[in-house]
Amino acid sequence: MIRRGTNGFHALVARTGDDTFRGSWAFLKYRDDILYPISFDEAGSKAQMQVFFDAAEMQAKDTPPAELKKIIQDRYNTKYYKAPERAGVSYMLSPILRTYVNPEQNDNVATANIPHVMHYAPNVSNEDVGGAIPKPEDLRYFSEHGRWQSSPNPFVILHGPHGYFVQFVGVTERAAINKEYEEMLTRLCKIKDAWCLPQ
Repeated sequence: MIRRGTNGFHALVARTGDDTFRGSWAFLKYRDDILYPISFDEAGSKAQMQVFFDAAEMQAKDTPPAELKKIIQDRYNTKYYKAPERAGVSYMLSPILRTYVNPEQNDNVATANIPHVMHYAPNVSNEDVGGAIPKPEDLRYFSEHGRWQSSPNPFVILHGPHGYFVQFVGVTERAAINKEYEEMLTRLCKIKDAWCLPQ
C-alpha cells in the first residue's frame, strides 16, 4: 500500500487485468508489459476488485496461466464473485492503459490513452441502454494505432452480474489528464518501449 485513503475508493495498477479471463483464447504466459490502472468505489471494492486480488495472489503462487484463467472463469460461472450491491463507479482515468484490445476474441494487446469511467451495470445489455460495442474496423484501427479513429458510443462490457457501462471522457478532460501525468508518461516510456504511447 502506497497511501491509505479515506473516501472508500481503492486504486491499483494490475499487471493481470480482469479482461485476461474473457473469451476462450489460451492464456499461456503472464505478460510483463500489462499496465491496468483502475479504481473502485466502496461497492466495487467489495465485489469487482476481488477478481484482481485473487488473480495477483494465484500468479504470485506460480499458478499456471491456463489454470488461473479456468479458476477465475469457473468462479464467475458459479457466482462465487458477487455483483456489486448497489450502483457505483470505477474510474480508469489514467493517461495510459496497456491491455487486451478485444479480449472476447483474442490476446492482442495495445498501449493506449483512453481515460474512461465505468458504471456498474449488472445484467444490463447494450440493447437495454442503446449502447454500441466498437465495430471490428474500429477495433482494428485501435489495435494498429493505439487510439480510436472516432469516439465510440458508450457501451456495456462483461454482460451479466459484473457488467460495466463504459463512457470515454471528452477531449478537454483527456488533455488535462495527459498534461497532469506528462512526467510519469515520459518515465514509463524510458522503462519499457511497450509503455510509450503511440504518436
